[in-house]
Amino acid sequence: MFPLRTFEEQQPQHQTSAGYEFLKGVGQVTGSTLLSLTMLTSSILAGGLVGLAISFRNLPDVRQLRSFVPSETTYIYDINGKLLTSIHGEANREVVPLDEISPKLKRAVLASEDSHFYEHHGINPVGVGRAAIVNWLAGGVREGGSTITMQLVKNLFLSPKRTFTRKIAEAVLAMRLEQVFSKDQILEMYLNQVYWGHNNYGVQTAARTYFNKSAANLTLAESAMMAGLIQAPEEFSPFVNMKLAKQKQTEVLGRMLELNWISKKKYDDALTEKIKLGKLQPFKGSTLPYVTNTVAQELAKKFGREELLKGGMRVQTTVDANFQVMAEQTVSKWHKILQGEGISNNQMALVAIDPRTHFIKALVGGVNSKTSEFNRATQAQRQPGSSFKPFVYYTAFASGKFTPNTTVVDAPVGYRDGNGWYYPRNYDNTFMGAISIRTALSQSRNIPAVKIGKAVGMNRVIQTCRTLGIMSPMAPVTSLPLGAIGVTPLEMASAYATFANYGWQSPPTVIVRVTDSSGNVLLDNTPKPQLVLDPWASATVIDVMRSVVSDGTGQGAAIDRPVAGKTGTTSSERDIWFIGTVPQLTTAIWVGKDDNSQLAHGATGGGMVTPIWRDFMQKALKNVPVENFKPPSQFSRPKPN
Repeated sequence: MFPLRTFEEQQPQHQTSAGYEFLKGVGQVTGSTLLSLTMLTSSILAGGLVGLAISFRNLPDVRQLRSFVPSETTYIYDINGKLLTSIHGEANREVVPLDEISPKLKRAVLASEDSHFYEHHGINPVGVGRAAIVNWLAGGVREGGSTITMQLVKNLFLSPKRTFTRKIAEAVLAMRLEQVFSKDQILEMYLNQVYWGHNNYGVQTAARTYFNKSAANLTLAESAMMAGLIQAPEEFSPFVNMKLAKQKQTEVLGRMLELNWISKKKYDDALTEKIKLGKLQPFKGSTLPYVTNTVAQELAKKFGREELLKGGMRVQTTVDANFQVMAEQTVSKWHKILQGEGISNNQMALVAIDPRTHFIKALVGGVNSKTSEFNRATQAQRQPGSSFKPFVYYTAFASGKFTPNTTVVDAPVGYRDGNGWYYPRNYDNTFMGAISIRTALSQSRNIPAVKIGKAVGMNRVIQTCRTLGIMSPMAPVTSLPLGAIGVTPLEMASAYATFANYGWQSPPTVIVRVTDSSGNVLLDNTPKPQLVLDPWASATVIDVMRSVVSDGTGQGAAIDRPVAGKTGTTSSERDIWFIGTVPQLTTAIWVGKDDNSQLAHGATGGGMVTPIWRDFMQKALKNVPVENFKPPSQFSRPKPN
């Protein structure tokens, strides 16, 4: 709804009101005789239209405009307020209240379109009479004689087809509108609704496009030029033809001078003022499409696509634009390095999450968003390989029956599974005999992971995954501990972040807050962590995964601070991973090919992905203090169940 606002302007000292007094002086131009005739004609015509109104019972009910909200552009910003992109349907519009529009522009528009706006009741008999004569002589509709109120109802309710019937409908609706809304409300709706050319709807977007400033700060010269656009925006656009734009500007200023709304000096000054145009830009895509497309999907899911395109939302994301650019550059750099090593057509995804908030800090869905907008970070379900094993070992620790020092035998074993026997094997086809769980995970031994999974129950492992937000289809088969399912990098990053926060979890999100254009909060994603995992078991998984980096398959990820993580490599080297974390940041990186073919013989997460992770994290953690993980001893070990 458009609230009632006062039409405050800089008035001459003897004027006090914003309506009729704002336009006082018009009588000096028309003369008392003309004014009397105007009033008489107005009464006769108004009476006639009241009669005609009975014939227009099926016209729209203007009272619905009390709750009318014009379509507005949605703006998406990074966490520091930098604009990333705007999303809109047909109308690119930003609504502003009347008191945030330059008085000069309001005067210029009224002078150009409807100088008697504050006197009439929706129709201007003088204008209608003049138009009637012109149209009668022309044998058709050539001149409209429309008031601002009539133009508004035409734009909101009626077709653009020029017929006598439509003109009568305009008049009837205009009179009805004036009975429901104040003049200021009507003018506010009009200025925010009207089309100004080049896909700009409303004064604010037009002012920013034409003059690179807010509508509140327009000069008299700029205001007159903008007012001249209304009748034919593209034809009189200064971007298209400055000569015609200046001609229309002169006409508007001349009309303002004729009405005594400006002085001769202001008229002269405005004509000589040098117009500094903004920059007319065609549709501009997002600067960070992987982030903004993910935001748009979340918004559409939450509010609906119609609200996304027309709701005028203001969206603050969790991502720092510079940080995101650094992540994208890191992915691009290592894509080229792997290409140089003979791994052609490789793709990557990177997701970085703050485990304390589960805010997404970087989201890279591929090596080049310009050539492929498919977001592999959120949409590609790939096998995680051995990076799935921490979910198995967490389930074991949470049962209270296992510790990192529990012995498991790494030796040949077979299980009857489904239609036959399943014989798990290790990546190097060797066996280590009796080893601890810590060694089994740090060296990424497959047989111990399967044995522990069978011991705790595969259904419990699946339950752990569901708690962590991994919703991909899973079956309690014997090979599950080896990652024979599809997951997204976002799911893996979020799951490891929950371990790093000792079992406390918030929904992962790329959105901090959403407001409407008036600042009303529509969505607040302030973290509300819930304890979803056992803290001791979570801390123990982190402690064991530190051994992966210090002594195991993830040594390539070692940096100058405590790191916990896990490598992942699938059969035939189709997917390779490293997911690692420090207390302040969890990052998952996946490398593979879109056609799911082999990357290269011998390609592993430990050999190829850990250097990428290390490179990214060294940049990401620059100037971030070193923190230690909490040891499991700070938490109570669960009782066996």
